[in-house]
Amino acid sequence: MILSIQYLFWLAGAILALTAVMTLADRQHPKRWTSGLFWGLFSLVFLIGDRLPPAWVGAGVLLMAVLAGCGAVGSGHHASRPERETRASAGRLGNRLFIPALAIPVVTVIGSVLLKDVQIAGLPLLDPKNVTFVSLGLGALVALALACWLTRDTPIQAMRESRRLTDALGWSLVLPQALAMLGLVFTDAGVGKAVAHLATAYVALDLRLVAVVVYVVGMAAFTVIMGNGFAAFPVMTGGIGVPVLVGVYHADPAVMAAIGMFSGYCGTLMTPMAANFNIVPAALLELDDKNAVIKAQVPTALAVLACNVVLLYLLM
Repeated sequence: MILSIQYLFWLAGAILALTAVMTLADRQHPKRWTSGLFWGLFSLVFLIGDRLPPAWVGAGVLLMAVLAGCGAVGSGHHASRPERETRASAGRLGNRLFIPALAIPVVTVIGSVLLKDVQIAGLPLLDPKNVTFVSLGLGALVALALACWLTRDTPIQAMRESRRLTDALGWSLVLPQALAMLGLVFTDAGVGKAVAHLATAYVALDLRLVAVVVYVVGMAAFTVIMGNGFAAFPVMTGGIGVPVLVGVYHADPAVMAAIGMFSGYCGTLMTPMAANFNIVPAALLELDDKNAVIKAQVPTALAVLACNVVLLYLLM
């Protein structure tokens, strides 16, 4: 194996470490020490997380949560180009500005489809277990090279822009990684069994429609709490979907699972916990209301959720 996903972890860690150093060096940053500590701790997870005792990693994550919860992670000073210069550069490049962005999916597809079986000296070129992720990382590096070439800028400027975006996103940048394991933690903790016990004890699940509503709305509600439909799925499917809808009402598991996940996505549209969908766009667009994206999506989410109840009741 020549290109391992571990290299991408080290690269991400190096970028976060540089962000921490740049933050600490920014004397105009109102919270440079605590913000630098936050990004430094995050970088260690990628750089040497697999070599540290799990308890140390857990303590670092808890410290990051405390820093974020106390409002100790802030944005620093960023020198911006004059607007006239920026507009002139954009006018010169025109539609070529899209080339770096389009390079990411193109390289990802090429790596995932054409290079997945390529070997050099008997070793696979790409990590066999993470072909898509490694290809995505290569696509990002190719996009960076193209962006520097087109704009006639340097990787140093790219690092400055990386820090600016990181500051704009703040602690929400960590949420996708933190929430990724939440479903597994909930499953191991027996939350699904607890949900099943509460539902059967206090809700009349002997009525088919009520059981459907509990499952569909529960998927959306748990997704709102956990920010991830994949994290909510094992909890509600293990607690209501399989034992009640499939076991009692003989629902088609494929239909139940598909509509269940779709219901979870409705919850994704309504929660700030789904930071990469709802908080990140608001930060990148510099909206005054950080919940503006969620407010615009709630009516659609509720309408689709109601349709899911009808579809699951009729099709299962």
